[in-house]
Parts: sequence; structure tokens; C-alpha cells
Amino acid sequence: MTGAPLASIRFAQHALSTRFEDLTADAIGQAKVFILDTIGVGIAGSTASGAREIGAAAAGWGAGDEATLWGRSERAPATTAAMINGFQIHCQEYDCVHERAVLHPLATLLPGLLAYCDRVGGVSGRDLITAAAVGVDVSAGLGIASRSAMRFFRPATAGGFGTVAGVGRLMQLDETAMCSAFGLQYAQSSGTLQPHVEGSVALPLQVGLNSRAAVQACDLARAGIIGPSDVFEGLYGYLRLFEGEWDLAPVFAGFGRDWRIAELSHKPYPAGRATHAGIEAILRLRAERPFTLDELDSVTIVGPPVTARLCSRPDMPEPTQNYAQLCMSYIAAKVLLRGKIDLAHYRGAERTDAQTHEIAAKVRMLSDGGSDPNALVPVTTTIRLKNGEELSWKCEQMLASPARRLTREQHLTKFRRCWEFAAAPLSDAARDQLIRMIDDLETVRDIREVTRLLAPV
Repeated sequence: MTGAPLASIRFAQHALSTRFEDLTADAIGQAKVFILDTIGVGIAGSTASGAREIGAAAAGWGAGDEATLWGRSERAPATTAAMINGFQIHCQEYDCVHERAVLHPLATLLPGLLAYCDRVGGVSGRDLITAAAVGVDVSAGLGIASRSAMRFFRPATAGGFGTVAGVGRLMQLDETAMCSAFGLQYAQSSGTLQPHVEGSVALPLQVGLNSRAAVQACDLARAGIIGPSDVFEGLYGYLRLFEGEWDLAPVFAGFGRDWRIAELSHKPYPAGRATHAGIEAILRLRAERPFTLDELDSVTIVGPPVTARLCSRPDMPEPTQNYAQLCMSYIAAKVLLRGKIDLAHYRGAERTDAQTHEIAAKVRMLSDGGSDPNALVPVTTTIRLKNGEELSWKCEQMLASPARRLTREQHLTKFRRCWEFAAAPLSDAARDQLIRMIDDLETVRDIREVTRLLAPV
């Protein structure tokens, strides 16, 4: 593309030239793991706060049955399905994360890919895996390139560009059209952190909006609409305005070698990733030294600045689901009271339970004042008992990160639990068939064989 800046071309070339055979066995394996995981949390999101209302509103935006709405009986146009399914994936803070990029790449990417696969038919499992891998490379690459503290909601903003890369590849856009699609995505990019601060349902909605925008951007580019070219590095480009300081050189150097999809972390707990070290610490310390809630004096969790920035919010007596999922005090209280944190703990009377909020008052999360704007570890948790005894544990690497991956049974236990929360009940037979199909995804000839299992027959 004559005159196009380096970043747009490099991202486009990587997305279009990568072959399934280029992927490592680990990248392929982890792609399958996280495709299944993402589908699971998306199905569970069909009954989360806001899901019914968003679906009802979207039903008036145009008719069509191109694509599956996960966990629901209805179908929708592909762009609407991408938006709704994207919302459902991220609305419970249970979707996978690239820790170094501070990004949930598949929340935006996978609903766009599957909606497009539903629309056109005939997309193979090998094609889906490859599109997922290059899409994560682009979105996570943007997060990794950043040298500034996150000031926009990166899962939505950077996630949209990753979705363009993946969908554009499936559409077989040429390099010129792909660069235009990046520009057209930028014209629609959204992702403020204000909903995060307020615990608003608009936070996960932004993920869905950018997934929809990416499908639209690719459609527009394929139709010949020319988008702005200096999308990433220009005077008013994404990196300058949304991130501040950046270095893309290491990202480009890793193309074809460092498959970012193999660097993803599971969410073993349905809560903001920045809370996970504290959750694990409480479970570990209480198992090693059992104590009653009457013995508890305080819990102090100290970690890098981004952990406190994201999850040190004060407890509220009547939090929204989205607020509670990112409140360390509330989450720690549930773990101390219930012995775990579950999707059900953000629903109904659980959110206003008086004992939960009494315990939450004893929990605080603090910054260690570190200089890395994206680091999530180390995190030190100290539990003080009323007799003066202190229990402490330091997390250097969070559970379910690439260095501490979940076992297959842990992964499937989470998936099966998510399956139970579908708005339109799904059968165990369909669940088990889906697991088998994703296990052998590279042999699937048409992804519609997968998506038909995500709604009741």
C-alpha cells in the first residue's frame, strides 16, 4: 500500500501471510483451550446483568438470522451477534487475559470470528485457529508495545484491531483493504475506563461494540471504502492518543516466533485478574492455618500499581454485578465466607448480603509503588488475626498463567459450570459434543458445526 505507515502494513502482512502450518503445537493447543473457555464464559453471560436488556434493544436494530446468539434461542445479523456475544463474554470478568498486555483479546475477537463464520459458512477449524492466532498477535501486540499506564479500556480498543485482523483474514482481504479496515475500525473505536470506575454495564458493552465495529470495518473495506492510513503512529493515531508512549519494534520482531495466543492466562475465578493473587492467597493461608471469621482482624493485599488501580475500589452495600466483580474487598469477603468465588455470588441477594459487607470492611488493597505500569505481580497478602498472629503469602506468578496452567480437568470443570448458566438451557450431550469438536478443531470442515451447539435445538 503506497504511502501507508509501517505499523498498518506489518500488521496486515502478518495477518494475511501466516499459515496454519506456521503455528507451533503449543499455539494450536492453547488456541483450542481458550476458544472453548471463551465460548463457555460467553454462554454463562447470557443470564448476567444487562444481557436480557441489551438483547431486547438490539432486536429492534434490524432483522436477520445469520448468526448464533450464544446460550439463547434467538439468532441475529452477524454484526448484532458479534456485539451481544462480545458483551456476554466479558460481562462477568471470567474471560482469558494476556497479562503483559493487560488485555482480554478473545472477548472482542472470537465473537466477531464466529459471527462471520456463521454468516458465510464453509470456514474450517484450521482457518479459525489461524485467524484467532493472528488476531491475538495484533491486539496483544498493541498492549505489549505500550509503555504507559492504561488510560483507555484496552480490551475494547486494541481488541477491535485484533478482530479486524482475524475477520479480514477470513474474508481474504488484500493488504490494501486490510489497512483500510484498520482505519475504518479506528473511526469507530471506543473504550473509556469511566465505566470501570463506576462499575457500569457499559464496560463489557464496549467490548461488544468494538467486535461489531470490526466486522463492519471489514465489510466496508471489502466494498471499497478507504479508511485513514496512519492509524497507529500518526499525529492523531491510536498509539499516540490512546496509549501515549510505545515501542512496536519488539512486537514486529516476534511475529512468526512469539505466538501470543500461547501466552494467555485462564481466569480460574470469576473476578478481575488483579484480584486473583489475593483470592489464591486467602484459600492457601486458610487451608494451612484454619481460622474462623470471628478470629479475623484484617486482610491486606499489596501489589503493583495497576492491581490497586483496577480493583482497590471501596466496598458498597448494594454493588452492581460489574462493580462487585472488580472489588477486591467484596471478592475476598465472599471467599472468606463461602470458601470460593462463583458466578452465583454476583447475583440476587448475594450482592446485598450483610455479612459479606461486614467482612469486606476488614479487607484493603494497596499499591506497592512499583514503576511497571502493566505488572500484575508480585502480590503479597497478609492476614492478621485478633490474637496478633499474621499469615502471609507472596504470589510471584498467578495461577492459570502460562507458567502455572490449569489442568485439563480444571479447565473443563470451569467450562461445565459456565454451561449451566445458559439463558436457554443446553443439553449435556451438546456440551460433551462441543468439547470433543474443539479438541479436534483442526479437522472441522465448517465452523457452523460448532456454533449450532451453542443454542438449543
